Amino acid sequence: MSTPKIKSAVEDMVKPFLDEHGFELVDVEYVKEGSNWFLRVYVDKEGGIDIDECGRISEYLSEQLDANDPIPEAYFLEVSSPGAERPLKKPEDVAKSVGKHVFVTTYEPIGGLKEFEGTLASFDGEEVVIEIGKKKHAIPYAKVASARLAILF
Repeated sequence: MSTPKIKSAVEDMVKPFLDEHGFELVDVEYVKEGSNWFLRVYVDKEGGIDIDECGRISEYLSEQLDANDPIPEAYFLEVSSPGAERPLKKPEDVAKSVGKHVFVTTYEPIGGLKEFEGTLASFDGEEVVIEIGKKKHAIPYAKVASARLAILF
């Protein structure tokens, strides 16, 4: 099974449990590091997620993976919080982060820059506006390569 199909199968398995218990699926990764495969599931909820909740989700998902067996090779399952610098993968993630400090990279330079770190001033589904100092940078959402929350020091 291909990596996108594995990710999709895992999302389908875990999403009902997460929805039922008030958790949000942030991301699923299936990656090879060295000679080992890792299935990483990032989960969050309002107010943050703790280690016991990650353990409950891991137990549930492990049972589902054993029953459905979508992954042919051996792998390590990791369920965790996305952390303080949470990736903003979906438009909904970006919309919920308006007013927060973010770090955004683009596929090509916008106004001579490919990296933007500042306050997410607005997002209308088509354009991300980041305020850096007193200047606002409008970035077409289609040109955003990656976005994440950033810690302000």
